Amino acid sequence: MKAHDLIRYLLGTSRYVMSTYLEDMSDAELLVQPVEGAHHAAWQLGHLILSERRMVDAVRGGSGIALPDGFEEAHPKGGAPGIREAVVRKSEYQGLMELQRQQTLGLLARLPEEELSAVAPEIVRAYAPTVGAVFATIGGHELMHSGQIAVIRRALGKPVRI
Repeated sequence: MKAHDLIRYLLGTSRYVMSTYLEDMSDAELLVQPVEGAHHAAWQLGHLILSERRMVDAVRGGSGIALPDGFEEAHPKGGAPGIREAVVRKSEYQGLMELQRQQTLGLLARLPEEELSAVAPEIVRAYAPTVGAVFATIGGHELMHSGQIAVIRRALGKPVRI
């Protein structure tokens, strides 16, 4: 297995877990905070879209998707757990996630193997030292937030999915 294959596998696995957890959640349930001060799923989805967009734009400018007006402001970095509304519906969050992931995979496919070992751009280097690590971080980040959504599912009394 080559590095590109491993990265694609990680990105696919993280998306499978997230999609499975979201499958039976309603738009209203995306706004549930499991505890005071925690982020609801809608913020987390927006945050994931913005983070992936920023990371791939750092690797190659123009690799991020266009977003709806006000999207970035509604999902501020560091979060604002008190926000009680979603900017878009669940299906739209999922559509934006898929569009960005296709951009991400397209960029990955265009990069030669040796570029994955190159030093990452300064803006992401603190958590992803190489270009390949940037792509791995995208998958790991989505898995981390999937765990937070699993907690929201428990708070809602939803069944264990994975």
